[in-house]
Parts: sequence; structure tokens; C-alpha cells
Amino acid sequence: MRLAGMCTVLLCAAGLAMAQDSDASIQGKIIALEKLWNQAYKSADTKALDSILDESIVLINDDGSIQTKKEFLASVKASNAQEQQVAPEALKVNVHGNVAIASGVLRVKGVEGGKPYTRRERFVDTWLHKGENWVCIATNATPIH
Repeated sequence: MRLAGMCTVLLCAAGLAMAQDSDASIQGKIIALEKLWNQAYKSADTKALDSILDESIVLINDDGSIQTKKEFLASVKASNAQEQQVAPEALKVNVHGNVAIASGVLRVKGVEGGKPYTRRERFVDTWLHKGENWVCIATNATPIH
């Protein structure tokens, strides 16, 4: 009886350890995707952005406007802003099965219309494991003053 109880405890502990490893692995993937998003946005790489954004993504901009994926990619392509730095100051990823929520603060430095700017935004990105890949299905950014 003791042996069966001990085996149950060990199996539960092993399952918990595997789940934690799995969450850590997912967190690492989402952090890498967030960095890819930042670099692709900085360099206006719409092909890279297209690969990580779901077709039905909900994009809520810092001014409260909503864009479709197609509208967002077109705005990135048409932007006259020159992003010099797009870097997260803080990033946290919470995993809930096949959904991951990334949140943090993003610092953006660049030049637009010949004038330099610096912005800080708090963001929330929702990622879904779809097929073989993780894709962003929703994003929201709020300026921090």
C-alpha cells in the first residue's frame, strides 16, 4: 500500500515537472516570437510579420483604433517612420494550455517626419498554438506617459 502511494506521488511529481518544462519551453518560444515581431516591425519586414500573425488577428492600436491583419501590414509597409529601436523593457509570458499571454512594456525610438520620438507602451499579446505553430491572435498597446 505504501509503495503504491509512493509511486502515485512520484508520478504526480514527474507529471508536474514535465508540465513546468513544457510551460518553460513555450515561454521561450513566445519570447522569441515577441523579439521577432519587434525586429520585423523595426525593419518593416511584412513577410516575417505575416508569418506570425493570425489571419483573423484583432489589432488594437495605442490610439484605440482597430486594424485587420491586411490593414496593419499595409500600414507597416507605407510608414515613413524610421524605427531605430524597438525593445521590450519587461516581458512576462503566462501559459494556459494552447494559449499564451505575453505582456510587458515596449520602448520605441525612431524618427518620423524628420523629428525624433521616444514612446513607451504597455502591451498584451495573445498567442494560440495553431497547427504546428504559435500565432498571435490579438494585440493591444496602451501608451505610458
